[in-house]
This record gives sequence, C-alpha cells and structure tokens, in this order.
Amino acid sequence: MSKFWSKIVHELTPYTPGEQPKLNNLIKLNTNENPYGPSPKVIEALQAEAADSLRLYPDPNSDRLKEAVANFYGIKPTQVFAGNGSDEILAHVFQALLKHDQPLLFPDISYSFYPVYCGLYQIQYKTVALTDTFEIDVNDYMQPNGGIIFPNPNAPTGRLLSLQEIERLLIANKESVVVIDEAYVDFGGQSAIGLMDRYPQLLVTQTLSKARSLAGLRAGFAVGHPDLIDALHRIKDSFNSYPLDRFAIAGAVAAMNDREYFEMTRQKVIASRERLVEKLNALDFEVLPSGANFIFAKHATHDGAELTAKLRERSIIVRHFKNPARISPFLRITIGTDQECELLVSALIEILKA
Repeated sequence: MSKFWSKIVHELTPYTPGEQPKLNNLIKLNTNENPYGPSPKVIEALQAEAADSLRLYPDPNSDRLKEAVANFYGIKPTQVFAGNGSDEILAHVFQALLKHDQPLLFPDISYSFYPVYCGLYQIQYKTVALTDTFEIDVNDYMQPNGGIIFPNPNAPTGRLLSLQEIERLLIANKESVVVIDEAYVDFGGQSAIGLMDRYPQLLVTQTLSKARSLAGLRAGFAVGHPDLIDALHRIKDSFNSYPLDRFAIAGAVAAMNDREYFEMTRQKVIASRERLVEKLNALDFEVLPSGANFIFAKHATHDGAELTAKLRERSIIVRHFKNPARISPFLRITIGTDQECELLVSALIEILKA
C-alpha cells in the first residue's frame, strides 16, 4: 500500500540498528551495551517511581536531570538539554542547527544515522574521508560548511580525537555549529564540554545508554550555549513536549548522581578492553586504538564476514559492516565481561586453528 506514502518516505533509507536476537545462552557483543547493570540506586529510584503519580504527566523540561548533569560537569542547567536518548537529541540537532545552504560535514566512516537524518530533513551533506589509519584529520574540515558533526571516539572505529585538535577545529570554524557526539567518551576520552564557554558554536551530546548502563531506559542530553539549547527546545516543543517519562527522569538522575558506581564500572570495561586487545594481538589481529567500549579489529588472513559467521555458529554475536569496502575486513566487538571476552578468544583460537 505504498501508494499512500508521502513522497519523502519513498526516498528514505532507514537506519539499521544492531541485531537484538532472541536466543538463549548468547554472548552478545554487537550493540555496545554495557556488560554491567545500572547502579543499584537507579533500581531504587525506579521502584519508588512506580506510584500513583504515574497518572500525571512528567516534567516536560526534565529539570531534575538538567540539574544533575549541570552538577556533574560544573555548568548551568540553562546549558543542558535533555531528551529520549541521544538519537532523538541528534535528530533535533540536525533539524534545528545543521540545515543550512552550505553542506554539513561528517566522516565517511562514522555513525550511520547521520546520512539518515540528512535524508529525513533534506539536509545537504558532504562526507570527509578518514585517513589511511582511520583517523579524523581536522585539516580536512577547514572548508566552507553548514555545520560539522562527528562522534568522539568515532564509531565504528573507536579512534579518539584529542581536545587540542577539537579546539583547533573550533578556532577555525566560528560561523557554523560543531557537534561532538560523545556517546563513548567515558571509556577513554575527555569530554569537550570544558571548551563550551569559550566556543558558543560547540554542542556536545551524550547518552546514558553506554557508560551508565541505561540503554533500556532511553535518556540522553546535550550541552552548549543557551542559544543552541533554546533552538533544541523549540524543535522539541513542536514535536513532543514530554520526551522523558517519569521512570526515565528518575533513573537518569540517580545514574548521574552515583559517581562511584559510574567510575567503578567504566574502569572495569577499560581494563577488560586492554586485556582483550592484548590477546587479539597475539592471535595476529590488528586492533585500532580505541577510546570506546568496543574495538575494531581485523585478522591478517581471515575475512571479517567469515569470522562473524563462524562466531555466530558458536552463539557469539559481533558486528560486521560490509560497506564501505575498506572496513569490510574488520569486526566491531563490544567489550563484555571478562568471562565473555575469554569465551570470545577461545572461540577465535578454535576458528583460526580450523
């Protein structure tokens, strides 16, 4: 019945999320979920929220969450926007801040939702090639643009761009918005939020799905100059005034406030990542330097698609990207628990021997 579709629907190529297979005894290392559950204080907050008050609408501005984010980073609540996961926030960002006459710039190998948003909102864009070592070179972005966006660390490569390089980009790009998508920054990077007061064109987005183990709750935030935040509110209040429900607000606030648990679990993931990298190197894998809770690795002689299929036969799911061709040899492997990482390595040893 596609004859009833609007014209734009025919033109869209939707984003393909990571597989969520419903299988028992599965080692799921394909969607960058945290291997550790949320803070116990989050569970307590959610249980307390299951009350008669659910008959009432939630706070449309998520003020408690804004205050928790502001307290964590030492900024003002007026510099914070809260939304239903960073994907929704990014959608608002594309519509509110990145639709201009000049093309939007982002890496050719990056978060695949970016071109989807450009298609949805009819935004002209231009991809900028990563270097031969899969790095972002800010010199390549010194060109006319209607905005710049990239993840830091980048996805799916995991490579991190230094704050010094980000600042160099901001100094050279004062006439359009620069968006740093920091979904994975807590696993090895340093947030660009500290640059915000000096560069009013900077917007930083983050999610609570990764380092705070709340992928199932859907909460995220953006930080920037109040003028940028106001633009996001204008879009949000023209679309959905209540993007975060009472559970999401309560759980997100508890997660932001429990700094000790956040620090403990992120350090455990970082330590597991470094151990896994060492073991894969010993198996003749090339692993790109990663500041994320995943790694990007290719074997010297075995194809990425082949390894992905053989791991799946052993109930281990990793992510493989067919396009572009230059990354097809790679596997993107989420960092699981130490036990899950050991099972992955054992399976790879078995596959390589065969």
